[in-house]
Amino acid sequence: MSSKTDAQKPAKKSREGFTAEERAAMKARSQELKAEARALKNREEGEKAVFAAIEEMKEEDRFMAKRLHEIIIASAPELTPKTWYGMPAYANKEGKVICFFQAASKFNVRYATFGFQPDANLDDGNMWATSFALIRLTPVEEEKIVALVKKAVS
Repeated sequence: MSSKTDAQKPAKKSREGFTAEERAAMKARSQELKAEARALKNREEGEKAVFAAIEEMKEEDRFMAKRLHEIIIASAPELTPKTWYGMPAYANKEGKVICFFQAASKFNVRYATFGFQPDANLDDGNMWATSFALIRLTPVEEEKIVALVKKAVS
């Protein structure tokens, strides 16, 4: 019988129903919306915000986030980097998030998440995956991510 480490335990909810991490994500999103309005979705400003968010991550998450950024920009240069609830994200021309990276440390879980939003073109019948757990990025995972990102923007 194994016990969970602190990083694997679910975050405690406050009396208001939101964890401190969830409240921080909502506050970050509010600030992002204001910044987007000021920057008019300027690619350079979005990239600065993404790199600032990445720099705040723990080392393991930071490495994956940087590598994902490289993969996404190379696979779909039409996507614009931005932050979304404090996470690196990539949006289409209309400003709608297509994909995002959620660090494991964001909500103290054991794996990072690479996910897609509804505007991603991933439809495959009546059921398809929209997010993926990431422990490490190897060439195998990178190849899968390239294919998913290209499909998402097709």
